[in-house]
Amino acid sequence: MLRVRQGACLLRKARTPRGSLNTGFHTSRAVGALTTNSTPPEDLHDFGVRHVTKGLGRITDGIMVKGEGSYVEYDDGRRMLDFTCGIGVTNLGHAHPKVSKAAADQCMQLVHSQCSIALHEPYLRLIERLIPVMPDPSLDSFFFWNSGSEAVEAAIKMARQLTKRQNIICMQGAYHGRTFGAMAVTKSKTIYSAGSHPLMPGVFSIPYPYWHQSNLPPSTPASLLSSNALYQLELLLAQQSSPADTAAIIIEPVLGEGGYVPAPAEFLQGLREVCDRHHILLIIDEVQSGFGRAGSWFSISESGVRPDILLMAKGLGNGFPISGVVSRRELTDKLKPGSMGGTYAGNAVSCAAAVAVNEVMVETNILDNVQARSIELFSALNALKYDPSLNPHILDVRGRGLMVGLEFASPTASEHSSTHSAATLPPPSATPHHSPHSANKYHHGKHPKNMAARVARRCIEKGMLILTTSVYEVVRFIPPLNVSKEDMKKGCGIFAESVREVVKEG
Repeated sequence: MLRVRQGACLLRKARTPRGSLNTGFHTSRAVGALTTNSTPPEDLHDFGVRHVTKGLGRITDGIMVKGEGSYVEYDDGRRMLDFTCGIGVTNLGHAHPKVSKAAADQCMQLVHSQCSIALHEPYLRLIERLIPVMPDPSLDSFFFWNSGSEAVEAAIKMARQLTKRQNIICMQGAYHGRTFGAMAVTKSKTIYSAGSHPLMPGVFSIPYPYWHQSNLPPSTPASLLSSNALYQLELLLAQQSSPADTAAIIIEPVLGEGGYVPAPAEFLQGLREVCDRHHILLIIDEVQSGFGRAGSWFSISESGVRPDILLMAKGLGNGFPISGVVSRRELTDKLKPGSMGGTYAGNAVSCAAAVAVNEVMVETNILDNVQARSIELFSALNALKYDPSLNPHILDVRGRGLMVGLEFASPTASEHSSTHSAATLPPPSATPHHSPHSANKYHHGKHPKNMAARVARRCIEKGMLILTTSVYEVVRFIPPLNVSKEDMKKGCGIFAESVREVVKEG
């Protein structure tokens, strides 16, 4: 059977026949090892329950055995539409043939050279492919790591070394990773750092320009949200972390785990002005929003803002572990040789895969598909928002490209929200960006609790993987960038059915 997880809740539904699928593994308690044998896959599942750390959370409890394009298959034979992309990673879909072949070919040439011993050709070819798509021509110095968290750690280290300052300013609701330094600047929910204090010192946070963080209605103008957040930044620099002690400001141009909220251009431009005025470095974390996810190669380019340090991962390798830290040579030339490095950093196989990812994106004009499917997704979600029977329960539809969130009006288990409910408005025209709102009427009715989690679970039961975000009632859409028109329609249909059923259940 496929069991569906949400937090600590495990939903069980009738098991579909597993057929004769043979995993080839058997749990041997006598020797404490896996041995080849013909056994039912239930044994492999039970083995995982006993031996995989409970610190890992999962939204499903089945065993995934195959991925192809926009679909994944489980060991019970169930085929599911994947609108999670492994949390924004498989932008070209699962097992893209060109990417997989590039990695396989590289495996026959050179798997590992270690960056402190020698550079390898895929490393340099990847830089060659990335330079033309950087959001600013000043970004010409690259270092590759394995994960987004490692990239964040490296950026913090670089900022402190280069400025000789200690403090880092981050955003409320931000997610930057779960390693020690990264979790100190992660503010999306407490589970990531619970029991790990004291965290890395010298970290301060300001509000993100997200209406919910300020307890304002969804109709609040972006200019007001931006000016309020920038005012809080000025206060922080005057009262808590003086500019002389502040090394960097780090921000996701589209808030990820914190609610899928695009930062207004005026806010990003304001950050750049503050950083320039005080000689503070601006770190732009595009680990999730980069590589076409938000509709352009890098979301920050839409604001015209120049990063001092740009972080990338996820879509860079389409499932192969690789991340990047990019800056300008006038900064990185000041780093001491040996201050950066890692055993597997910039692995040859991952670099070769990333080169192929870049080639596919260019050859297929993938951003055109992102824009087309984005319009369809926003149209479908706004149709739900402005349906009279659903309107009171849907607060917001927002995002960029194929990084889109829908926020429900129901209070969470911890009663985080709901001073404001959904506005009664005429439907907007389809747009691939944030949908418009009105500032007037609000309903204050009773909403089903925990709607985001319940809708996500219902989607999974109907054959589509989808995720929520952190403390707010947001479901996030992260389909492959090359998702077909048919699969987008199918996914939107499953979501609409799920929303209607949960609202009806109350």
